[in-house]
Amino acid sequence: GTFDGVHIGHQEIVRGLAAGARADGAPAIVVTFHPHPAAVIRQQGGPHLLTMPDERAEYLHDAGADVVITQPFDAQIAGTNAEDFLKLLKKQLGFRHLWVGYDFALGHKRGGDIHRLHELTEQLNYQLQVVPAVHLNGQIVSSSRIRGMLREGQVANAAQALGRWYKISGEVVVGDRRGHTLGFPTANLSLPAEKFIPQSGVYACLAHWNGMQRPAAVNIGLRPTFDGSSATTQIEAHILDFEGDLYGHQLSLYFVDRLRDEKGFPSTQALIEQIQQDIDQTRRLVKIFQPAG
Repeated sequence: GTFDGVHIGHQEIVRGLAAGARADGAPAIVVTFHPHPAAVIRQQGGPHLLTMPDERAEYLHDAGADVVITQPFDAQIAGTNAEDFLKLLKKQLGFRHLWVGYDFALGHKRGGDIHRLHELTEQLNYQLQVVPAVHLNGQIVSSSRIRGMLREGQVANAAQALGRWYKISGEVVVGDRRGHTLGFPTANLSLPAEKFIPQSGVYACLAHWNGMQRPAAVNIGLRPTFDGSSATTQIEAHILDFEGDLYGHQLSLYFVDRLRDEKGFPSTQALIEQIQQDIDQTRRLVKIFQPAG
């Protein structure tokens, strides 16, 4: 499957897969796809991703997978029917057990639904294990639902569904240095175009880079271009208790909670006072271990 986000429902599948594999003396192999199949099938862009391929592989390994195969998804794969695709998997991997989620389907026009996968078990000599939906607060956990939470800035709820804080990672690039003039320097992130960005606003985050971690007050906002014709999303992180140059470094931000909406201020002093409140609130929310001394 796509396994975007590797949320608690996906983790349930992989844990079962791994336990079964260990009992059978076989490796637990997860096959996933990139780009998102919807982007290829619709030919007009798929959903923005909760996890990039390397992140997804890391989380799948953490859940118990021994091997993660990221299969490039293209028009040829999209046009392959379920039986032929499974025959290819059988030839390449020799699988004996197939674990899938309750709503899974593969192959051309999703022809390989659960019913069809059951039909093929004797012909292709495998056992099928269908994992039921995982619920949270009375609702089924899904990647699309988590995107909806993040779209509304509900990062704490998204963290429950993901089983961890939502993370974005990118290179620190030169910004307009407006934070420096206010006394609150920020690291500006450049992200992959496919990555899902939470709703605009101010967030309490944990920043991580080069083995270091610090709380960070993060602003996500839209900045108009010079001609005013469009806007780009800017991600600016003020890292607490840190002074230094991070340009060119990879920085990860883990979203703990949303503090407030973006808003205008009547004066520079009012903005500075609000930023200080954001910093104080971030410090209370983000608890990290720091060795003595």
